[in-house]
Amino acid sequence: MVRTLRMIAEEMRAMGKVVEIIGPDQFRSVPMPSYPEIRLALFPRRKLAKLIDDFAPDALHIATEGPLGMSARAYARRRKIAFTTAFHTRFAEYLQARVSIPLSLTYAWLRWFHGASAGVMVATQSLRDELTQRGFKDVRSWSRGVDLQTFRPDPKENWNLPRPIFAYVGRVAVEKNLPAFLKLDLPGTKLIVGDGPQRKALERDYPDAHFAGARFGANLAAAYAGADVFVFPSKTDTFGLVVLEALACGLPVAAYPVTGPMDILGESQHPVGSLNEDLQKAALDAMHINRAACRPHAETYSWTACTQRFMDNLVPTRATPQNHSKALTQP
Repeated sequence: MVRTLRMIAEEMRAMGKVVEIIGPDQFRSVPMPSYPEIRLALFPRRKLAKLIDDFAPDALHIATEGPLGMSARAYARRRKIAFTTAFHTRFAEYLQARVSIPLSLTYAWLRWFHGASAGVMVATQSLRDELTQRGFKDVRSWSRGVDLQTFRPDPKENWNLPRPIFAYVGRVAVEKNLPAFLKLDLPGTKLIVGDGPQRKALERDYPDAHFAGARFGANLAAAYAGADVFVFPSKTDTFGLVVLEALACGLPVAAYPVTGPMDILGESQHPVGSLNEDLQKAALDAMHINRAACRPHAETYSWTACTQRFMDNLVPTRATPQNHSKALTQP
């Protein structure tokens, strides 16, 4: 989500808009328990209020349900300011996987949090349908974009590993369901590009896999392009930006038929991936997909279109409940 918001901000600034992103890096913070890569702001309420007051926004969007999001929500409620939110992380499923908190409890809290917003933005139609069924109100579609300048089919990393190379790119964490990929009986090499709290344990348990660590920018793009199939074993992502990045690099995708991959791959006019509850079959089938079809499908997800939809979903801070549906960009 951080990458998405930064790209959105760049696009909006190119349109002449003034944008301010307030993140945990502007506050004293602590590592998130069991997930030190994510920082949680400590007691941000007073400083956050001053930052918002000084900027005096025409629209306020809350992108996280964490400490910053809670403080921004409280600020907006006190000032009677309309705001939008985004549902981009399956906290309920993550908490259930990590500390066994029942889904029903977390979803009840999430309905409370997002229920105060003028609109909840989600990345896919299937997630929009799911949240509506769970009782969320005013759920709005907001797809994602991919950096087509950075993520390209060439140049390719020369991995010097046995082929075919089945690659995963992303955080190495429990919610990504990586053992479902690593335990598969596949020819060639299983490649993990990324880092995270589960890496050491997985390196120990799956010594035949190749762990390449984190890559960024052009090096990351080359890592994708140098593989043969991108395997995405997660069942909890709300979208899966890495799926778009893989396609932009000409890499066919294998995944479960779940929210995110199902929406992205299902919209293609030509096969660009394989969806199957049997992930091994999906991975083997993806080997036979024409790589030339992948890049054109990724090109339909531009950051310009993503930014315009985001702006269309925003509401004026002084909107009333009667005109929440009137977008900030409307006259």
